[in-house]
Amino acid sequence: MREMRDMMGMPITVEVVDGGADSIRAVFDYLKEIDERFSTYKDTSEISRINRGEIPEAEWSDEMREVFRFAENTKRETGGYFDIKRADATIDPSGIVKGLAIRRAGLLLKQMECKNFFIEAGGDIESNGKNAEGQEWSVGIRNPFNTSEIVKVIYPKGDGVATSGSYERGNHIYDPHDPSRKLDEVVSITVIGPDALEADRFATAAFAMGRDGIRFIENISGLEAYSIDSSGTATMTSGFERFTSV
Repeated sequence: MREMRDMMGMPITVEVVDGGADSIRAVFDYLKEIDERFSTYKDTSEISRINRGEIPEAEWSDEMREVFRFAENTKRETGGYFDIKRADATIDPSGIVKGLAIRRAGLLLKQMECKNFFIEAGGDIESNGKNAEGQEWSVGIRNPFNTSEIVKVIYPKGDGVATSGSYERGNHIYDPHDPSRKLDEVVSITVIGPDALEADRFATAAFAMGRDGIRFIENISGLEAYSIDSSGTATMTSGFERFTSV
């Protein structure tokens, strides 16, 4: 069973092979709760109220504290290339929230004894088991210069996938060390990691690093990446090819 909805400012697709409408509904209900708490576009969300100074830190929810902890750890692990604090001093935790939400949606399905599923939200993917044909789930990496074309097909085999780039959502990522620097060296980078959260948070930082991003991923155990630069040249990490075949 497969369903797509527009939520969290993006299309989200959930496909469950060994589950029914209840399992898919549970995922979307959970993601709706996440959006209500963390969306910077909703005036009533907890993060919007925090940004307006209406909620002191002592009254933050446990979920908010967890996201801030992940963000602080990621900032340290990436040498400051990941930072949820914007130039205007407001906080935008979406670089953590999306990956964390998808990972937890996958755990929710496993708790419901669904062993074969695929979740995609704005290019971030969490999958498990096999598809309806009994084959490995596959993910196509789009050509950033022609998004109707797939330039590489990968098989995550239970790992998470995240793609960061400027070709679909514009320049929504910036270099925290130099916010005015135009990020135009690399147009997309796809990261494969143990789960969607790990892939997502490091993909965001790697994109902000420009050409150095692929080398940064190369040196992190458990992560692989495929980047495409502004000239159309693709570069992959040394272990990436194991995800290109079943």
